[in-house]
Amino acid sequence: MTDKNTVLIPEEGWHCLHLFYRVEQGQWQLLSREEQNAAKTNLSQLVQEIRAMESTQLLTLSVVTPKADLGFMLITPDLQNANKIDKQLSLSLGPDVLTPVYSYLSLTEESEYITSEEEYAHSLDEETKRDATKLEQALATFRDRMKHYRQDRVYPTLPDWPVVCFYNMSKRRGEERNWYALPYDERKRLMKGHANIGRTFAGKVKQLITGSTGLDDAEWGVTLFARDTFQIKKIVYEMRFDPVSAEYGDFGEFFIGIQLPLDELFRRLQL
Repeated sequence: MTDKNTVLIPEEGWHCLHLFYRVEQGQWQLLSREEQNAAKTNLSQLVQEIRAMESTQLLTLSVVTPKADLGFMLITPDLQNANKIDKQLSLSLGPDVLTPVYSYLSLTEESEYITSEEEYAHSLDEETKRDATKLEQALATFRDRMKHYRQDRVYPTLPDWPVVCFYNMSKRRGEERNWYALPYDERKRLMKGHANIGRTFAGKVKQLITGSTGLDDAEWGVTLFARDTFQIKKIVYEMRFDPVSAEYGDFGEFFIGIQLPLDELFRRLQL
């Protein structure tokens, strides 16, 4: 039998949990002022403890629409810890105060369609290819860029940008449009065009694509960070016209949250 404390760390990547709750105000009002203060202190201490864990990040969100009131985004290596934190957060304000309304589990990952060093070298101009020094400098720059790309995708640092959008998505597998029936080179070509649109939003939108095939109902989780909602709306709208989305994309619900410190979050939720 496996030890219940055995760590469950993936070969590559970190676990990512999106958790959304409704605050049951009726249940909350049944608590005395002392019990309410103790509950808020408990959640505050729990958040501090989680954030102090190795390679673990936790965002606290006020959800804008009535779909939910409160949200958390957790990134942590060990599935055991992710599972414990999920249960602790659900009960952090007391029994029946937080009702889960939506959750999503995924894993940070790098894209399977990234440019290889061989492909990059082939794309260079003939003068650079013929000059050994220039070629090595170009390849060194490419390797450094890819190193940072992999770090940002597989072991990311979540930004403190205030607007956070989350949705899940899958690639279509219908009779007329089947993403997985396309040859790899065609899928890579299409994804390159898709990525080019994303790059036009550099400095305006930060994207974290996490894989969930076999882990949750869809195939990817998409988290977008921005400083205002206009950029979220714009990037999603523009990508809808790209063939990857227009012909092969199926999307889940969208959740919009605002990153807030807990004291402001408590005031916002009238707790």
